[in-house]
Amino acid sequence: MPPSQVELLARETAFQGYFRIDRYRLRHEQFAGGLGTAVVREVFERGQVSAVLPVDPKAGRVVLIEQFRPGAWARGWHPWLLECVAGVIESGESAEDVARREAKEEAGCAIDDLVPIAAPFLSSPGACSETVSLYCARVDSTGLGGIHGLADEGEDIRVGTWSIDDALALLDAGRIVNAKTIIALQWLALNRERLMARWST
Repeated sequence: MPPSQVELLARETAFQGYFRIDRYRLRHEQFAGGLGTAVVREVFERGQVSAVLPVDPKAGRVVLIEQFRPGAWARGWHPWLLECVAGVIESGESAEDVARREAKEEAGCAIDDLVPIAAPFLSSPGACSETVSLYCARVDSTGLGGIHGLADEGEDIRVGTWSIDDALALLDAGRIVNAKTIIALQWLALNRERLMARWST
């Protein structure tokens, strides 16, 4: 039997700003049995996210967005990243609803069919509570482009379309460095024929 027991000794909010960081003092079960010594761990409380890779099967194109990411900038990387569409799931919303809403807000596209890629997965469980529900969606990419996003949220999002082959070439070249987008494009590469067959009817 794998370990399963965790004893929470204390919890406090260490920081509350645009995001929240909680500090936990806990003990957890060891592989050899019994509880280990108490450890203190900070957890970045990010919430639940829904993300979607819009694909136009008729044109053979994918829609990607580009925006400034402070985490990449702080790491010293080029901070304008190519990504799939994504947004935080608010109370009372479903992941599917958020995927549709964010596709409209961030990329100006309407979703016709939503295909699950991955059930909620943890993006960085060593330090963060964020989960991601990931989808692929059929869209019409005709006329898509330009700058989108909500001004009151400080969003400045450029929308572009790439042929599926060119998007996968960006992935192979290491130009895609966002985890959910890497997963989405790899899934597309593996499921391309099946997806196109589904959308050919």
